[in-house]
Amino acid sequence: MDVEADKNSHERDSSRFDDDGRAKRTGNVFTATTHIVTVVVGAGVLALAWAMAQLGWLAGLGVMIIFASISMYTYHCIADCYRFPDPISGKRNYTYMQAVNSYLGGTMHLFCGSVLYAKLAGVTVGYCITSSISMVAIKKAICFHREGHDAYCKFSNNPYMIGFGLVQVLLSQTPNFHKLTWISTVAAATSFGYAFIGSGLSLATVIQGKGRPTSLFGKEIGPDQSAGEKVWKVFGALGNIALASSFATVIYDIMDTLKSNPPESVQMKRANVLGIILMTILFMLCGGLGYAAFGNNTPGNILTGFGFYEPYWLVALGNVFIVIHMVGAYQVMAQPIFRVVEMGANMAWPHSDFINKGYPIKMGFLSCEVNFFRLVWRTAYVIIATVLAMAMPFFNEFLGLLGAIGFWPLIVFFPIQMHIAQKQIKTQSLKWYMLQLLSFMCFLVTGVAAVGSIRGICKNITKYKLFMYKQ
Repeated sequence: MDVEADKNSHERDSSRFDDDGRAKRTGNVFTATTHIVTVVVGAGVLALAWAMAQLGWLAGLGVMIIFASISMYTYHCIADCYRFPDPISGKRNYTYMQAVNSYLGGTMHLFCGSVLYAKLAGVTVGYCITSSISMVAIKKAICFHREGHDAYCKFSNNPYMIGFGLVQVLLSQTPNFHKLTWISTVAAATSFGYAFIGSGLSLATVIQGKGRPTSLFGKEIGPDQSAGEKVWKVFGALGNIALASSFATVIYDIMDTLKSNPPESVQMKRANVLGIILMTILFMLCGGLGYAAFGNNTPGNILTGFGFYEPYWLVALGNVFIVIHMVGAYQVMAQPIFRVVEMGANMAWPHSDFINKGYPIKMGFLSCEVNFFRLVWRTAYVIIATVLAMAMPFFNEFLGLLGAIGFWPLIVFFPIQMHIAQKQIKTQSLKWYMLQLLSFMCFLVTGVAAVGSIRGICKNITKYKLFMYKQ
């Protein structure tokens, strides 16, 4: 009887819990695909038309297809490494860093963490820049509508960055990220709103016969652009496309939602194929339509560069969607940084009241718990990120730099090295050489994209006074 009771108890538990003791996961290929598309549809999509203008139809579409093909292969490698050592029955890795630690060891784990958190920190600065540009664009849309398209409508980004920073200071005090899930959901929904508004306005321009001349090879060398300038902009465009196609930072979060049968790696590979195909089609539509509408003088962001003036309310609405998305997305990127620093401080000073003790505060119907270390550290982080954004408010160059930082290490290097370790591929075998060649070629792309973006930032900094940039 006891044996039968234990068996029934086990069956009941297995119906409610997974093999790691956590609640039964219910995700599938469809939900994973939607997560992928939601993550990659961001403000970087609006910069793809500018990237197309630098590369032209031939290289622009070709680079998107090449990046998609590389990503599909390496994300398959990442999917196989969700469990260790066996991709079907091994122990789960809940984060990207945990997988790197399981397969490659502590040194690579630290390198991965450095790259990952540096990119997350950079993205928060980029989101502050993007939100302020969009808030200024809303004001400019109204100004141009009232005063005419030739009116002087330039405004400082700084007040809007400060306002965005204040909102983030308040949201950052939330101790647990799951309490901000509703913000993330709303942010994801608005990302599709502004992507479709930008593409729709571009399509309308083309249909009306107002599209500008385009070229197979992008903006030509001439009086308006030297050969050197062309090369630098091509490098920066590669970084912009690389950033748009990245979801490596959240792939294990997506996999951790999948049910165990069929195996998570099998489901994730199907989701990768579907998600990357949909992503590439979306990128080609957004980038191609924007380029067809504005030609070789495509603005860096098709909704804030004022290629569109009317309908002004739709341009303004698209930028409102961008701001809402940035508010939620900032917290998605910042909360892991907050968490890792606070965990480190807790381990270093476990008995410190300043770090560990919470003080309940009640104001009328509202009650919360204040932790002084969290208050000081998170506020300081948001202030530093805001000041950096105010010093370097350059949309395309900053996006390109972020794309370059994350592309080779997170999308290519670590996945390939984990794949080699898992499959025990022999050193100096043909497959080993081919994988290392792929990694090296992508490293070169990352290098030139980073150099091009840094050069663009430095050039703009010398052109504008610090903290005095007007859009």
